[in-house]
Order: sequence, then structure tokens, then C-alpha cells
Amino acid sequence: MAPLADTPRMPVHLERRLTRDMGRALNDFRLLEEGDRLLVAMSGGKDSYAMCVLLRDLQKRAPIRFEITALHIDQGHPGYDGAPLEAWLRASGVPHRVLHEDTYSIVTDKIPEGKTYCSLCSRLRRGILYQAATDLGCNKIALGHHRDDALETLLLNLFFGGKLATMPPRLVSDDGRHVVIRPLIYCAEEHLAAFAAERAFPILPCNLCGSQSEAQRKQMKALLGQLEAKHPTLRQTMLAAMGNVNPSHLFDKKLFPAHEGTSSAAETDVIAPSSLLKMALGGP
Repeated sequence: MAPLADTPRMPVHLERRLTRDMGRALNDFRLLEEGDRLLVAMSGGKDSYAMCVLLRDLQKRAPIRFEITALHIDQGHPGYDGAPLEAWLRASGVPHRVLHEDTYSIVTDKIPEGKTYCSLCSRLRRGILYQAATDLGCNKIALGHHRDDALETLLLNLFFGGKLATMPPRLVSDDGRHVVIRPLIYCAEEHLAAFAAERAFPILPCNLCGSQSEAQRKQMKALLGQLEAKHPTLRQTMLAAMGNVNPSHLFDKKLFPAHEGTSSAAETDVIAPSSLLKMALGGP
């Protein structure tokens, strides 16, 4: 495996923290196993660069063997220039592929102007990643989502989706052929941003949705920032809450199956739902 290109080293304590946080996620959710072949999704943003570097560093000292292939998708955005990312991958000795798929035309055709493109763009990109993983013989796809992405998604689903859900650290595809993993899910965005600045990664801007200032995700990010200004441990507390779920204290009816096989209400002290409804409505 070729060594990474010489780049400025970030402060040791911050590098160790990112490595530690990634290691916790890998261990907690069994994200890496012997013989895994990872397709590392490289968007050209700070998070995917950091993930690639940290995983490559891990390869040198991990007690298991795994392979990495970086994949970047040219989605046909206006003004797109992926040359800096490709040059970085070559200089770093990272095995990689670049795919050219014009998802931009599809998204702009299907989504009205002024609306956020993120959801459809993400679904199209995920389909391309799955197919690429199959073609390249990779059994896992590594995405660069971090702690703050997960918290924002939780709030988006809560406020606008009517469900309690977020980005899982490990997700098996519907057909069972691939496993999506998020090694950075415990890492704070601010630490990844510092990492990117110290390493001087050649960041590629996302011009597709950058002008959509009303995107709900941006609102959630702003809300978390405002709350954390008053409560400095807010994000870490929310992260802990996502790993400390108490289903019996929620409202999902699937957790409360109907009583079966009861002989009478008198014997079980159970009142039939229809009777409860009549009582609530003031009926006999």
C-alpha cells in the first residue's frame, strides 16, 4: 500500500480524539470485520477526506485486514471540477474510481426551483454507490456522516417527518447485499473541520443546493447552534440519548400488541378498546 502524500500534521490531541471517536463507533457497531472490502464514498467534502485518511491510517495498525477503494461521483453540476480531488487521491496512493453520472439534470427536472434537492439527489447517489459496490466487489459502503448530521436528521424526522429516526451507524441494504457504515458517526463536525483545515484538503464545493438558504437541514443546524450556546454539552447529550432508547416510554402501537386469548374483562381487568371509546364519548 503506497504511503499517504506528505501533508501538514494536525495537533496530536485532535487527531487522537477523531481516531478515538471513530474507533468507538467501529467497536460499538461492528462496522469493520476481517476481509471487508470497503467502498469509501468521496464527495470531495471535508468529512469524506477525513474518513479516508483515518481509515487508511487504521489499515496500518488494525488487528484485521480490510481493503479500501475510494469512489467519487461526478454528478454533472455546473462548474464542477473534480481534478483537485483526483490529484489528491493519486498523490495519496489511494485506490480509487471516478464515475460520471449526470444526476444534476434529473434532479433539476424533477424538483421545482426553490425547493431542496437533497433528498432526491441522495437517493440517486445511493443507487449509484450500490451498483458500484457490486461492480467492484465491495461488501460495505463507508459514508462520511458525522455526529451533527445524525442530530440534525433526528430533528428533521421529529419536526417534519413525524417519526423518531436518524442515520444508523450500520444499515443493511434491502436486498441484503451491502452494508452501509458510518465510521465518523461519533465525530463532531467542528473537529472534522479543524482536521480539514490543518491537512489543507482540496474541498470541492456543492453548487447544486448551496443557494437554497431555506433548506430545513440548515435550520436544524442553526437551532442546535443556538441551543448549544446556552448548553455547551447539548450535542453530546443528544448523542448519548440516541444510544439510550426506552421504547416502552414511546407511543408506537406496535410495541403494545392487542390482548389475545383472554376469557373475560373481569378475569384480566382489561377493558375492550370499544368500551373505552364509549366511556370517553360519554356513552353507556
